[in-house]
Amino acid sequence: MNAALQLSLGLSDWFNLFLHYLSLSLLAVGGAITTAPDMHRYLVVQEHWLTESQFNASIAIAQASPGPNVLFVALMGWNVGLNTGSSAAGFLGVVATMSGMLLPSTTLTYLAARWGHENRGLRAVRAFKLGLAPIVIALLIATGWILTSAHDQAAHDWPLWALTLVCVLLVWRTRIHMLWLLAAGATLGWFGWV
Repeated sequence: MNAALQLSLGLSDWFNLFLHYLSLSLLAVGGAITTAPDMHRYLVVQEHWLTESQFNASIAIAQASPGPNVLFVALMGWNVGLNTGSSAAGFLGVVATMSGMLLPSTTLTYLAARWGHENRGLRAVRAFKLGLAPIVIALLIATGWILTSAHDQAAHDWPLWALTLVCVLLVWRTRIHMLWLLAAGATLGWFGWV
């Protein structure tokens, strides 16, 4: 990753990083990735703790790695710490971001899932589940927009936009498994067609 920044973070900065991820955890309806636009705003635009390339690389590496989707949060904390010039601060960044992201959402999910399961027949519970679907979709679109608009090649990437639209329509309207679409995209990329 590109360590182009040299930061000096105090205890209050680390605590604010933890608090920010604590609040994002409660907004992460649909997974931590849906809060990436606000992470970008906070880490890159407001605080200047990460560069654009570090932010995007954190998400890309975590998405390409096997394991939980939330790994990008740890990578962002790691990069904030490394930008201070210390690998020990990298571990502090991982602890601050991951504990902030996981503690509230894990606790709330556990309690809400128990209550929702016990009351799954209630009309309000079913309406709540149906109402969250458009919110999750909008948050995922916002995340995709942030990730794709970080470089100046949008006009040259029209084949990728078209391929994305085709994949969205195929997933929406057919029963084709997403792994087949990923394999097709990997094949097209391998041959340099997209």
